[in-house]
Amino acid sequence: MRTPTVYPRDDFSVVEDGETLRGAMKGLGTDEEAVINIICTRSNWQRQQIANFFEQNLGRDLIDDLKSELGGHFEDVIVALVRPLNEFLCKQLHKAMKGGGTDEDTLIEILCSRNNDEIKELSETYEQLYDRPLAEQMCSETSGDLRRLLTFIVTGTRDDSNEVDYSRAREQAEELYNAGEGRLGTEESTFSKILGHENFNQLRQIFEEYKNVSGNTIEQALRHEVDGDYLKALSAIVECVQSPPAYFAKRLYEAMIGAGTDDETLIRIIVSRSEIDLGSIKEEFERIYDRTLESMVAQNETSGDYKRALLALLH
Repeated sequence: MRTPTVYPRDDFSVVEDGETLRGAMKGLGTDEEAVINIICTRSNWQRQQIANFFEQNLGRDLIDDLKSELGGHFEDVIVALVRPLNEFLCKQLHKAMKGGGTDEDTLIEILCSRNNDEIKELSETYEQLYDRPLAEQMCSETSGDLRRLLTFIVTGTRDDSNEVDYSRAREQAEELYNAGEGRLGTEESTFSKILGHENFNQLRQIFEEYKNVSGNTIEQALRHEVDGDYLKALSAIVECVQSPPAYFAKRLYEAMIGAGTDDETLIRIIVSRSEIDLGSIKEEFERIYDRTLESMVAQNETSGDYKRALLALLH
């Protein structure tokens, strides 16, 4: 059961919201509270209707207006909310790959946590936005075992039947054992093939069988056998098979703990999961870390309208 925090507004009026938003940004100064009250409490579909109202009835671009009136991370949150979700995620993927160096953590988080249908939609949106296949760009920006694994995922080779073959799960658990703990050295291609191809229900069963075959959990085996970004990617798949909310709770905690805040990750997860399972992520966060996600966001290095916008999405 996945619990969101943002739901469609029952008494939604596109005209009322559109005019209120326009009024909040007209003239000197901006009514940030009105912006938060509308943008953070409507579904993405409703926000798209407001953006269309701006374009068709007011002859204005809502995102351009917001960018000219807002600033800093507050602007980042609000603009992210106004974009269609796949467009926002594709912009995050593109940013992770452009320029010198690659932000592998963002690629792993977005690509390893999604099913075939979601990956297909992302790939289509990416090509529309950037006139280049996502798989092609990703191949040019990553290398080695990580590239092979992400290529499996992006090219949509994961089984989407959701069926479980119990006897095959036992065989695959043995395959994984023989490719790692059961030999000298590691056969990474076997890990990529199985974790990149099988549906999440089948993987869940394989991981159960792995404990019987090895005596270790799959997580323990991975930590013994692989490292670096490849370990992060395989671990992300394992965590999302077991509990996507727990995976995202951990990502949020890591974004806020220690010196400085990884605002981009914080914004991306809270915005992108708000209509999917952010309520469940909050529960997992409290269970794992014994404090509420809201309290950590509030006490963290977020402040002002930026903090208010994030907390509005979390409530």
